[in-house]
Amino acid sequence: MTNHPASPTFVSLKLVYLKLVCVTVFWGGTFIAGRIVAHALPPMIAAALRFAVAVSLLLLVAWKKEGGLPRLTGRQVAATAALGLTGIFLYNLCFFGALGTMPAGRAALFIALNPIVTALAAAALLRERLQALKWAGIALAFVGAAIVITRGEPVGALHDIGQSLGKGEVMMLCAISSWAAYTLIGRAALKGLTPVAATTYAAAWGLLFLVIGAARDVGSVAWNALGWQVWAGLAYLGAFGTVLGFVWYYEGVKAIGASRTAVFNNLVPVFGIGLAALLLGEPVLASMVAGGVLVAAGVMLTNR
Repeated sequence: MTNHPASPTFVSLKLVYLKLVCVTVFWGGTFIAGRIVAHALPPMIAAALRFAVAVSLLLLVAWKKEGGLPRLTGRQVAATAALGLTGIFLYNLCFFGALGTMPAGRAALFIALNPIVTALAAAALLRERLQALKWAGIALAFVGAAIVITRGEPVGALHDIGQSLGKGEVMMLCAISSWAAYTLIGRAALKGLTPVAATTYAAAWGLLFLVIGAARDVGSVAWNALGWQVWAGLAYLGAFGTVLGFVWYYEGVKAIGASRTAVFNNLVPVFGIGLAALLLGEPVLASMVAGGVLVAAGVMLTNR
């Protein structure tokens, strides 16, 4: 029996899909906001301020949606600390470090490799079996990534890899590796915690690590010289790029399932490149388009 267009189910599903598209816009926009912030603040300071905003809002979300945070077991304390170290501390350190040295649109394309790196890490560390179709998807995605990284000249890059693989590219590869670790730790070690509780605890741990690391840089920042764009970027990263994006994403997981929700992640590089071109005037190279299409196709094959 099909739903009538005016029925509550049809309307609610349309709202879920709209929210998921908005999430990909938010996450694509984090590269533009991150680039603005990365040029004004040291990476550790930028990340600490982002998560000062995020943790404050996550605590409010946890209180409103779940009545507060649960008491953790010893295992959960260790697991959430590991999540904070990998997905918050290391990821954001590499994220802001990369955006300080490379275009936002180019950095956004690297994020499309997240599912691929996670699948490889799961196969290597958790002994998850990859079928032939998944291996084909992984190979296709890495061909696309090679085209993006080398700006369409993968063969020429073999003679001078340093010309294509700079500091920003290396840091983005470290960022997606950190996120793969975050994903695997969350999958294996956080049974018994809701996504809201797990993320809030992880963000709080990450903020603690970032504050400790940022302490030495506080005196080097000319706080009075920071423009409104930097503060707006930090607010955006914390509120939209972290909290609202997370809440709406997991609403999608609950409504339509994890696999169908994950497909929307392929839109993040598209919006990242588009917004970078529109707001920052960055060029859209043919190699970025061709490589991005191959990466997206590879990710879809891997996730089938």
